[in-house]
Amino acid sequence: QVQLVESGGGLVQAGGSLRLSCAASGRTFSSYPMGWFRQAPGKEREWVATISRNGGITYYADSVKGRFTISRDNAKNTVYLQMNSLKPEDTAVYYCAAGANMYSRSSLDYLYWGQGTQVTVSS
Repeated sequence: QVQLVESGGGLVQAGGSLRLSCAASGRTFSSYPMGWFRQAPGKEREWVATISRNGGITYYADSVKGRFTISRDNAKNTVYLQMNSLKPEDTAVYYCAAGANMYSRSSLDYLYWGQGTQVTVSS
């Protein structure tokens, strides 16, 4: 079992930056690839980024590539999402999740989820 708690969301102007954190409980955090997803009002949950168990492999949705960076610190049981050059279309609730499949972009392949943190980007 892994419990996840996100933090770091907020209101920011377009072009600004935010850093999201996701703290995990349990000693098995390093066993899971970790992902970030987001869900805007009226839209389906969207995959954003994934990081491998040891942090050596990352990949991103095209919509955030070059602006967002996912990282993890297994000693601290924490995964991060650094978001730069934010756009109004990045506005959403952001969720971290522990995955079963490093290469899946489907929320169905993620086993544990946080409660989400709101990110609002004003124009």
